[in-house]
Amino acid sequence: MLGSRTDLHIFDAGSVNGTRYCNEILLPYVRLFRGAMGLQFLFMDDNAPCHLTVAAEQLLESEDIERMDWPARSPDLNPIEHVWDFLGRRLAARTLPPVTIRELRLALQDEWAAMPQQLILSMGRRSETCLAVRGDHIPY
Repeated sequence: MLGSRTDLHIFDAGSVNGTRYCNEILLPYVRLFRGAMGLQFLFMDDNAPCHLTVAAEQLLESEDIERMDWPARSPDLNPIEHVWDFLGRRLAARTLPPVTIRELRLALQDEWAAMPQQLILSMGRRSETCLAVRGDHIPY
């Protein structure tokens, strides 16, 4: 966002539920972005179950954070899907792939920091292409 990125947040052991999503993502990251961006802030997540909990909905409403309407099954429009692909390819291309959780964490953080911002900046072009094909699959 705005030519920058947060640190990569890696959830420690366990499933991500609504409470963890609120406490580990919405409060420390999204609320701060909302404060920095002001009224033009529009939040994008997807339809993951932890994003749609009552707790998450109430927190976003209490913080006056507007959520973007998000269609089901829309991976071409979600930049995070392209980020996961990028990170996976970079990890697979390493001469010495990570074998422990600690090594995986460090490798992901390194690749996250090295990821070109162009990957995210291409989303405008991806959106235009998706509109041109009336929501059909796009070749990205």
